[in-house]
Amino acid sequence: MPYDYTPYPYVAPPGLSAPEARKPVVIVGAGPIGLAMAIELANHGVPSVVLDDNDVVSVGSRAICWSKRSIEIFDRLGIGDRSMEKGVTWTVGRTFHRDKEVFNFDLLPETSYKRPAFINLQQYYVEEYLIDRAQEIDLIDLRFKNRVAGVTQDVNGARVQIDTPDGRYVLEADYVLACDGAKSPVRDMLGLDFEGVVFEERFLIADIEMEGDFPSERWFWFEPPFHTGQSALLHKQPDNIYRIDLQLGWEADPEEERKPENVIPRIEKVVGHSQFRLDWVSVYTFQCRRLAKFVHDRVIFVGDSAHLVSPFGARGGNGGLQDVDALGWRLAAVLRGKAKPEVLERFDLERQHGADENILNSSRATRFMTPAPGAERMFRDEVLRLAGSLPFARTLVNSGRLSVPCVYPLEGPDTEALPAMSRPGSVAPDAPLGARWLIDRLGGRMIVLAIGCDIGPVDGAEVLQLEPTREIRARYLGEADHAIYLIRPDQVVAGRWTMPDPAWVSATIKDIWEGRA
Repeated sequence: MPYDYTPYPYVAPPGLSAPEARKPVVIVGAGPIGLAMAIELANHGVPSVVLDDNDVVSVGSRAICWSKRSIEIFDRLGIGDRSMEKGVTWTVGRTFHRDKEVFNFDLLPETSYKRPAFINLQQYYVEEYLIDRAQEIDLIDLRFKNRVAGVTQDVNGARVQIDTPDGRYVLEADYVLACDGAKSPVRDMLGLDFEGVVFEERFLIADIEMEGDFPSERWFWFEPPFHTGQSALLHKQPDNIYRIDLQLGWEADPEEERKPENVIPRIEKVVGHSQFRLDWVSVYTFQCRRLAKFVHDRVIFVGDSAHLVSPFGARGGNGGLQDVDALGWRLAAVLRGKAKPEVLERFDLERQHGADENILNSSRATRFMTPAPGAERMFRDEVLRLAGSLPFARTLVNSGRLSVPCVYPLEGPDTEALPAMSRPGSVAPDAPLGARWLIDRLGGRMIVLAIGCDIGPVDGAEVLQLEPTREIRARYLGEADHAIYLIRPDQVVAGRWTMPDPAWVSATIKDIWEGRA
């Protein structure tokens, strides 16, 4: 059955009849990133107004691949279980050259984590679940059919002009968060533009509904028999929906390629029959671009409004959620007077680093999939020829390095003898704690993990003592007998020691709130 795009009700805002009180945060855009941002701020006690010019969720599946890290963030936002129940779980990917499988991979062979490597779930479901959650929270004022017509700012805050079906009104806010997507009107209002590369290549996205026996895996083809000389991708989604991506070439006419009479014959060649229904079609151009910086005084850009990547690797929506993760606790602390505004510059530095890593990986994948004539093409073809028989060549095949959270370049305290996977700047690895999970004990506040030792009280943090189980030892101790970890509110490791000195940990916490770490 097709998705039911029922409109959400428009309610005339109070600002049409009288000036409204100043808002701590106005969020522009009720897509996954804007909604997640509002819920994350509410988790820290900060109210927000969310404005969207539409009244339905996004049409078409759009972002579908949600990484393990994103599902962990969904847990904190209150939609993790619901997303898991609906989504298609997968960990295995297969890569084909022409009609032969050259290799496959398992993204999460270990099972001792709460969440899997990926689920496939259409963006409209994610938005629906986030809207349902936001409407349960009194701190969130979600306003549909409210289009932002202008944004200005000064040293004290921002002023937002908003058009509605009943006229225009104005909101004043301490901060405005632009979560309004790739074509961000707020970005245009501030006279900002992206830096980076637009690749001369086009891909067709087609969602089809059919009864099929394809496994819950990612299948990628280079030069398949059904699409000669190009690339193709297939993903299974809920509701018997399958995502098919087909490389078209730069010369393709996007308007012509969207027409069903042109799409359907292409899909028939992929699936081998015509027993399917076309659900959604789009044609996109690869882009790897970003703003020079994301924090512009009282206006902060989050998600696609700040950075764009090619879709292979699932780095768009997942990268946007990592923006939310890095910003929410910092902005809440600034608004409460607990942290200096300089902490927002730390957000900017960290997420620029994350965006650059995503752009680098996305650019490399794009060049491998669409090599330039000459040396690039010769290299790509030779790698594919060798990959079927030589393991070293398989590591060079690039159909999109799949999203994992970046490791921030933190200057936090470190004991290098401890495992690399839990070094400062990395997301704290999950591990089972009896019937519970470690990741559920982290987040929302500063946490000190005292593993195999006792540190006593620490100013500004909650202490959680852990016994060194097999998984805890492998992920946090290595060969050490004990360790102390400081975990930030976004579940990122801020520092680690083998000497349990509370003063060292408290000093690091102070540096974080003052924007020095």
